[in-house]
Amino acid sequence: MRVLSGIQPTGTIHWGNYFGAIRQYIALQDNEQAFYFIANLHALTSVRDAAKLRQYTFDIALDLLALGLDPNKATLFVQSDVPEVSELCWILLTGTPMGLLERCVAYKDKIAKGLSADAGLFTYPVLQAADILAYDSDTVPVGADQVQHIEVCRDIAGSFNHTFGNTFVMPKAYVLETAARVPGTDGEKMSKSYNNTLAVFEDAKVQRKQIMRIVTDSRPMDQAKEPGGDVLYDLYSLVASDADREAMATTYRRGNFGYGEIKKALADAAEKFWTEPRARRAELAAKPDEVRQILAAGAEKARKKAAEVLRRAQDACGIH
Repeated sequence: MRVLSGIQPTGTIHWGNYFGAIRQYIALQDNEQAFYFIANLHALTSVRDAAKLRQYTFDIALDLLALGLDPNKATLFVQSDVPEVSELCWILLTGTPMGLLERCVAYKDKIAKGLSADAGLFTYPVLQAADILAYDSDTVPVGADQVQHIEVCRDIAGSFNHTFGNTFVMPKAYVLETAARVPGTDGEKMSKSYNNTLAVFEDAKVQRKQIMRIVTDSRPMDQAKEPGGDVLYDLYSLVASDADREAMATTYRRGNFGYGEIKKALADAAEKFWTEPRARRAELAAKPDEVRQILAAGAEKARKKAAEVLRRAQDACGIH
């Protein structure tokens, strides 16, 4: 199984990013092969500040390595360091129907929100297809709302294979587990766009203050409450041990407790849960050249595979 996944460098990684996706990406690195890239070309559709994009790109590398991505098991690289993908993207663009891209949900949603309809946003799924196909990826972990992107990739690859002969491996979506909902500090889904996030690598004291400010309901202190669906309990469940989680659930169902003690328990559990990744990140940040070497080695390996696939496609369609 060859796994591929990318993450856009558009800002700070929060709990929702980790528990909703990154944790599961990293778990898949123990399979035969895994390619993980920092999608800075994709990020150009929303980040238009060169200094910020460079910093975000490096920061995401630090984050992924600190959270457990092992460069001895998985290939980690920056998307733009593999120019073969951009060349493959053009080949795929020449055979992609406009109607297919016009039907893409992500494009329609962004336009509905008033974002500019530039060509990069419109053709985003084709670059995404090139990312996937360039490494002969057969497994692509995605959220349930992103399955359409893999279907579009399969349509593009299938059309090329039909026209020019069997060239590309047909990928399949690996739908990530979404049972564990990650609420934001306001109870809505945790999202940068809602300004309700808890950053993974925030200073522990700062994050404790954020947690203590979470707004709760006005339930009387002696009233019992079902824990599921309560923002504090749901967040606590993500960072606490199984035994502590069960004990907290018992506290909720018993009643006669205050939200202040729950917030303190959440802050304590969060600080303990993130202590090791935060320490690893600080160590990595102090050795930037080593991180750049990891990315360079990853790009070299990725380029070798992408060049092989690009040559196949060039030979198939007659431009080599």
